[in-house]
Amino acid sequence: MALLRASLAMDADPRVENETYYLRPPVMSDFPAWAALRAGSREFLKPWEPIWPKDDLTKAGFRRRLRRYARERREGRSHPFLLFHRRSDELLGGLTLSNIRRGVSQSVTLGYWMGAPYAGRGHMSAAVSLVLPFCFDVLNLHRVEAACLPHNHRSIRLLENAGFRREGYARSYLLIDGAWQDHLLFSCLAEDHALAVSGHAPGAGGKLKDFL
Repeated sequence: MALLRASLAMDADPRVENETYYLRPPVMSDFPAWAALRAGSREFLKPWEPIWPKDDLTKAGFRRRLRRYARERREGRSHPFLLFHRRSDELLGGLTLSNIRRGVSQSVTLGYWMGAPYAGRGHMSAAVSLVLPFCFDVLNLHRVEAACLPHNHRSIRLLENAGFRREGYARSYLLIDGAWQDHLLFSCLAEDHALAVSGHAPGAGGKLKDFL
């Protein structure tokens, strides 16, 4: 399914969707559902994330997060999304495109999290496949990078099934759960994705709607 637009106005909020899911930027009204899902998933997420700020689940902390997101998006540096089930509008998790580099790089870093009740059901695999056309066809990037802990076998399978290729091993790469931890490095190039789409890879593609 083709994207509806080849470019994105920076004053519009992107919405990426298919028949089952949609991704859109977080807004203040998402706070109750976001805080409840994150709080209920704390122990599940803790091994895979940086230590949370003490006020992370407060309304003030969420408002500060949104201000940072807005600033980084205006500067063309990131696109944060929340993942929802289209039929129920239920919040499932989140996905962020960060550290966008232009010039000779044309690349971005992909990160994601899934609420504990929804993990292992294919929701995030679908979301990653949904966001790749946004990266390549809308943001006109050439390379999407991702990293995961070597023992995070579920995330490794997710990336490989989405068309990412393992590129290397980075020692003490990120400060996760209070410790500097090694990571596996992955990438998906525009040409990798084009081959996957031409081969009718499951979950590939989506459509973009811009709304003010």
